[in-house]
Amino acid sequence: MAWPEKSSCTKQSEDSSHFPEIIELNVGGQVYITRYPTLVSIPGSLLWEMFSEKNPCSLIQDNKGRFFVDRDGFLFRYVLDYMRDKQVVLPDHFPEWGRLQREAEYFKLPELVKMLTPKINKLNLIGTDICQSDLDELSPNTDTMYNLSSSNIIQISGPVNPLALKMGTGSGLKKAGFITIGYRGSYTLSRDSQTDAKFRRVARIMVCGKISLAKEVFGDTLNESRDPDRPPERYTSRYYLKFTFLEQAFDKLADAGFHMVACNSTGTCTATPDQTNDKIWTSYTEYVFHRE
Repeated sequence: MAWPEKSSCTKQSEDSSHFPEIIELNVGGQVYITRYPTLVSIPGSLLWEMFSEKNPCSLIQDNKGRFFVDRDGFLFRYVLDYMRDKQVVLPDHFPEWGRLQREAEYFKLPELVKMLTPKINKLNLIGTDICQSDLDELSPNTDTMYNLSSSNIIQISGPVNPLALKMGTGSGLKKAGFITIGYRGSYTLSRDSQTDAKFRRVARIMVCGKISLAKEVFGDTLNESRDPDRPPERYTSRYYLKFTFLEQAFDKLADAGFHMVACNSTGTCTATPDQTNDKIWTSYTEYVFHRE
């Protein structure tokens, strides 16, 4: 169905007063497909206003005819889930509470804002960003210190031993070290530049580093079958993760206090064996994380 240009929206035509049952959205470059009743399921919301049959000309379309919304394409999935079920289920260690609340406010979803507010208030109270410099400024007579692994404040009696803080003895601080994440991916790209690339699922994410650090960060999600019964203080390059989501590995490392310090990538290109002249691109990337 062809929709009128934005400049011609001064008049409402009879043909533009109905939307198709299935709607395609382009939200910040991410494509979503949903039913029209879902978009108008919450009266007063921004999407309800945009897709109201009384105001069909407030929409913009991209070059493929999808309705365009200039917002965060990643976070919109949770907004759409809420409009479907009137509830939202977020993944473990979700780091975007504040930004998701901002999206909920933009889309005029007050109930979703209320759901997110208690968690955001809790994060603001605890304080999730504790810098190493804050710890360095503590004097030897300070009675309070931060547990960096859990972002909680703990009380200790007597003076704090700076050497104990550095070594992590009796303070709850974690050991320093490096962990390297290896990630292999591939996709097929045809000679036709208009055809979307076909991405292939990643087989596994490799973990390299000290055994004790790898087990601390990834726990039960770490597959040790290729290098079993290795002493905790030894190193390995054969562990891999039981999941294949790179962002999930990053979240676990961030929760454990690690920060990315370097990354590198290599790539190769080969032709497919058929007669389509498609190209198969394969890349291997390593991300180096460090905790002080």
